[in-house]
Formats: sequence, C-alpha cells, structure tokens
Amino acid sequence: MPTVGVKRDLLFKALGKTYTDEEFDELCFEFGLELDEITSEKEIISKEQGDCKASEASDIILYKIDVPANRYDLLCLEGLVRGLQVFKNKYAPRYRRVRPASGEPQKLIITKETAAVRPHAVAAVLRNITFTQERYDSFIELQEKLHQNICRKRSLVAIGTHDLDTISGPFTFTAKPPAQICFKPLNQTKEYTAAELMTLYKTDSHLRHYLHIIEDKPVYPVIHDRNGIVLSMPPIINGDHSKINLKTKNVFIECTAMDLTKAKIVLDMMVTMFSEYCSQPTETLSSDFINRKVGINESTEKIAQLLTKMCLKSTATGAGDEIEVEIPPTRSDVIHACDIMEDAAIAYGFNNIVRTTPRTYTVANQFPLNKLTELLRQDLAAAGFTEALNFALCSQEDIADKLGKKIEDTKAIHISNPKTAEFQVARTTLLPGLLKTIAANRKMPLPLKLFEISDVVLKDQKKDVGARNSRRFCAVYYSKSPGFEVIHGLLDRTMQLLEVKPGSTDGYHIRAAEDSTFFPGRCAEIFARGQSVGRLGVLHPDVITRFELTMPCSALEMDLEPFL
Repeated sequence: MPTVGVKRDLLFKALGKTYTDEEFDELCFEFGLELDEITSEKEIISKEQGDCKASEASDIILYKIDVPANRYDLLCLEGLVRGLQVFKNKYAPRYRRVRPASGEPQKLIITKETAAVRPHAVAAVLRNITFTQERYDSFIELQEKLHQNICRKRSLVAIGTHDLDTISGPFTFTAKPPAQICFKPLNQTKEYTAAELMTLYKTDSHLRHYLHIIEDKPVYPVIHDRNGIVLSMPPIINGDHSKINLKTKNVFIECTAMDLTKAKIVLDMMVTMFSEYCSQPTETLSSDFINRKVGINESTEKIAQLLTKMCLKSTATGAGDEIEVEIPPTRSDVIHACDIMEDAAIAYGFNNIVRTTPRTYTVANQFPLNKLTELLRQDLAAAGFTEALNFALCSQEDIADKLGKKIEDTKAIHISNPKTAEFQVARTTLLPGLLKTIAANRKMPLPLKLFEISDVVLKDQKKDVGARNSRRFCAVYYSKSPGFEVIHGLLDRTMQLLEVKPGSTDGYHIRAAEDSTFFPGRCAEIFARGQSVGRLGVLHPDVITRFELTMPCSALEMDLEPFL
C-alpha cells in the first residue's frame, strides 16, 4: 500500500477540526485507511542518518497514512482532506470541464512517429490557479507519487507540467532522432542534444533510473510548441523554459503513455486534485443489490446518503429502488457495481453490520484433482522418490532445443515481455525442471530419484482464454545405470494406486514409440483405458548433455486428469 506523509497541523487546518492522535486513527479506520506512523522530519533523519544530521531538521509532526493502492485520489493532502470531509457529510464536489475565456481550447497534436516509442498522449490546462509553497510542494509530490505507482516508474505514463503563459499552442507530440533534439533541460544552464542528455544523466541519482525506457530507441519522444520551444522529452526531463513556480497562474499538464487508459486516469488525478473542472460518468444500481450484498436493510435514500459520504454523489431516481451514482474522475477505482457496494459498506461501518447465521449450509470439500494429487504425493514419497517443486515459467530452450524439439511444436504460451531469458514461456512439460534440479544437486549421493506433480500450460482454442492447465506427474531416476526398470516399476505402482489394472482395453499397457527426447528404441508410450496418457524411457545422451549432466537417466511423465 502506498504511504502518504502529511503535516498534522496543515491537515487539521484543511479539515477544519483538530483531532487527538487516537481520534484521527479511528477516523482513518472508519474510512478504510491506516495511520501507520506518527513521526517528524527530525525523527526520520535521526533514524536513517544519525542525530548529527538531524539537528537542523524540522520538529513538525508528520502523519504517515497507508492508502489503498487503487485510490490514487488519496495520494496527496488535497485528495485526502476532500475524501475525509465528504465522509464526514460535507457536500461532495462535482467536476466540470469549461472552455477558456478566449473560446479556443489548447490542442496537442500527436504525429505518427510517436507510435514507435510512446504512442499516446493526453493534456489539460489548470487556469487561474494560486500556488502557495505548501500547495506547490503537494503538486510536485503528487506527480512523484503517481510516477511511482500507477505510472510504474514512468514506464507506462510520464507527467509533464508547464507554465502555459511562457509557451504558445498548438503543441506537437512527435518523435525525432536524438541528434535532432536540442534544448535546455530543467535546472541546467546550457542546451544539450538528446544524446548528450542521456550521457549527462547516467550519473544522476534520480533520472538515471528512467533512461533505459527510451535509450535503445531509434527516435526519442519530444513535445514542443508552435514556435519550436521544447516543453519536454518524456519520460526523462522537462525543458527549463516552461518550468512552473509559485507565480505560475496557468498550468499546462501533458501525460505521454504506453497505456491510454492509465494516461487518462493520471491526468484526471492531476486536474481534479487542484481544480473543479472535469466531466462525470454515472452508474445506476438498486438499493436491494447493496442491501443483499452487504447484509443490511436500509432505505434507498439512506444508501444514497452513504454513497455520497464516499465522494460518489448519489440520488434516488424515484423509479423503485433505483439509485443514480455519479462517479467523479477522482474515483478511477470504481469499475463495477461491486465497487460501489463496497463503498456503501465502508460508509455504513463494518462494525455496525449485524452478524447473522447463513441461511444455507455447505460442506467444504477438496477438488477431486487436488485430492488425488495429495494422495499420490504421499505414496510416491513412500516409494523412495523425493518431491521437487519448480517454476511454472522457463526458457524456450528448456522445453524445445534441450529436449530435441522445435518451439513451434510445443503449444507453449509465450510471455510478451519476459524480464529474463529464464522466464520466456509457460512450461509444457515437467521434465526440464527436474533435470535442472538434478544438475544443481549433482554432488549428492547417487542414485537421485525425484518426482513432481504440478500443472503445465497448453494452448487450447476451445477455452475462453486460449489456454488450459493440465495436471502432470513426472519422475526421473539418475545414476550410473539408466534404471529403466525402476521407472517402469514406479509406473506399475502408480497405476496400482490409481486402481488401473494391466490390460489392453480397460487397463493400462505400454507400446514402443519414437520421441527425440528419448534414446532410440528405449521409449514407450503409456495407454490407459484406451487413450494415450504419457511416455517413459531412457533419455537421449544429447538431452542429458544439454542439461549439464554426465550419467544415464530414465524418466516418466503422464497426465493425471484422465484418471479422475
């Protein structure tokens, strides 16, 4: 959960009421927040750097408040005060968008070149704003909080704020080669090209963390006004020419993004926290829905009042028990009727909901597949095999090249943005994980006998998500001899536990098969009740070598779901 630090006296002044620490802690609890810590700047520095460094720090009391991760409107003092005031029955603000006095709104033109690096951008203007030092600090801090949370450290969205009176629209968001971008960046004394800036900021303790987002791109994003003055090079740095200060009256806010929805949310947060201008969507639902889901029995008018306390201005329409709920842009977390129901429960007070005995009785039970899995685990361990648990993600090489197969034949689900080469695909077989486990434990006494019962993931166009999980059982025997008879014996024991007798029709049997993973002539396909359920055999020497092993190995892998 994000933590917001606010000055206690400033917070109480904005709320129009003074609380004791215990009273404010209780208010936070009722509103769904948590007062995490009561401290001061001096105390924080003293803990982190020692008393000597803290001697000149401020003694002003700070409240550290934990807020829900999806409540971006509570990440600054203004939003926190507004939320608490509405919760305490102050009228909820209504946001609207207005045209400027000149009649012509500003424009942000997006060119097609941006598609290669950062395709989306949205913008707004805050007019006639009055900054004090506290408001200015809160404005800047909100940007940083948003950057670290929903913006994912600027990788999804980057925010730029500019003094509108120093620039002229329309504005253009485009992308150019680094050598063609030249401007004076924020707090610098001379102009730099984009390539020079990337070198300059490699040693900057703050900005160096964002360079990787665009430094490998052939073109860099840039925003300029109609006179060619550079406003910013997102997501790295703004231009010095249009920087805002305490005297700024009109603020131009631009958000460039990889995700348009998140860009709109971020822009709404920046605008609504410091103005009253924006549009409002509405949602209609019934009071009966809320009463049933929360477990209360309140009138339609009372529920409308509860929702209004949560910054969701609501009115009873008069059509039965229907309630119309206005969802302000500050509440991007409201995406479904159940989110509104949750807010009604918070406003009512969870402690005020009367405990009742459920009208229906149910008996819990394990899923049959999980029950079968647990029973098998115990007996396989009793058979002398050690259970392993491996990652569900692996590299393409693990399930294809190392097993002597082609990646396109594996029906693997690929990760679109893998962080490392070790986690590129969802595994389609348990065998590579067990072989890597053996490779990491080669110094252990032989033989090594391992098994794993877990899910693999396979493409399946019949499923709504295009994939399905399949529960597999895999076992390997690694020693100076292949030990095929040990693996075959384990198969017989497993079938005995599954109550499947040997036989070619209603029972199980094995049939010679060819598989590039196994040694030629030493592979068999397993059939149970007329269908193929898996394979066993002696692994091919090339497979053993690719997993950095040096001794023979036998393996068994089969699907458990047909035995339910």
